[in-house]
Amino acid sequence: QSQLVESGGGLVQPGGSLRLSCAASGFTLDYYAIGWFRQAPGKEREGVSCISSSDGTTYYADSVKGRFTISRDNAKNTVYLQMNSLKPEDTAVYYCVADPIVATVQFMCVTKYDNWGQGTQVTVSS
Repeated sequence: QSQLVESGGGLVQPGGSLRLSCAASGFTLDYYAIGWFRQAPGKEREGVSCISSSDGTTYYADSVKGRFTISRDNAKNTVYLQMNSLKPEDTAVYYCVADPIVATVQFMCVTKYDNWGQGTQVTVSS
């Protein structure tokens, strides 16, 4: 069964860091663009960062630009989201999604996907 599993969330103080992982099982991530999305309570799910399958092109939402870094390790079949300088407004459940065909990574990050995993909770609070 093909699935993505998110992990690495937790409780962190403002200004802290976390690294989220998106691990694939049952399929190879090499040929998929990967996106990280998040959903805060009472808000719509939003694209945070996306990375292409081919040349590593990345996109970041303005709210996280300069603080978050997306990367992929195809050997480990995993995509990461390094989150630094975390703010309370980053509190959300974070999800990843894989797409074999995307026009651009920016477009991927504004696409409304239907299938989501369980996600990983990130809470930024003092």
